[in-house]
Amino acid sequence: MKHRINIRGVMVPNDYKWFYDFFGEDCTCPKDVQQVMDAFQDGDEIEVYINSPGGVIDVGSEIYTLLKGRKDDVKIYVTGEACSAASVAAMAAYCEMSPTALMMVHCVSTYAEGNHSDLEHTAEVLRTADRALCSAYVDKSGMTEEEALQMMEHTTWLTAEQALERGLIDAVMFRDEAAAPLVAGPLFSLPTKEQLEKAERAMKEKAGGPEGHQEARARLNLLRLRGESA
Repeated sequence: MKHRINIRGVMVPNDYKWFYDFFGEDCTCPKDVQQVMDAFQDGDEIEVYINSPGGVIDVGSEIYTLLKGRKDDVKIYVTGEACSAASVAAMAAYCEMSPTALMMVHCVSTYAEGNHSDLEHTAEVLRTADRALCSAYVDKSGMTEEEALQMMEHTTWLTAEQALERGLIDAVMFRDEAAAPLVAGPLFSLPTKEQLEKAERAMKEKAGGPEGHQEARARLNLLRLRGESA
């Protein structure tokens, strides 16, 4: 059986969800994910669809942990955006991105007030949170902690191709497994294997003399130019 989890809208704590539901706004809380996990049985599969600007970091961490615990049974698809805390959740298992989707990673932020000691303490807490969250990127991609922190420091936006190059996702959705060879123009196509085999048989049948060779080669050249069957 397949179970579906939609991570849509902001990622909020459980006790804030009613507020967004009341106003009809998309949101996701850990309880939404936990309910699907509770119905999970051995042999089931979970598909997670993400389109979220992110939200509270401990919510992203909790959802990441829930999905990571079942990573062998989970496939994640980023259909719109996976930003901030949502990008952390996307690191939990096998992940594909739509070619039109975006991923964004950045440093943790908060509000602070008080004297210099208070602000210095807050800055240290934020740096610690950054190091904790970047471990998800490091584990997924194999990049170093320094590389992950630099990526976060610069508020990095990534296309599907860029996320794939960095190892943050496993594939780009809808991409053909075997790409067709590049050709010079839209009216040209290489002959298929079947066409080549037919042409080779035609060459052997016409191999009785010089004229036969010339005719067979002419037919082969015509097949290659037109991409037609023998």
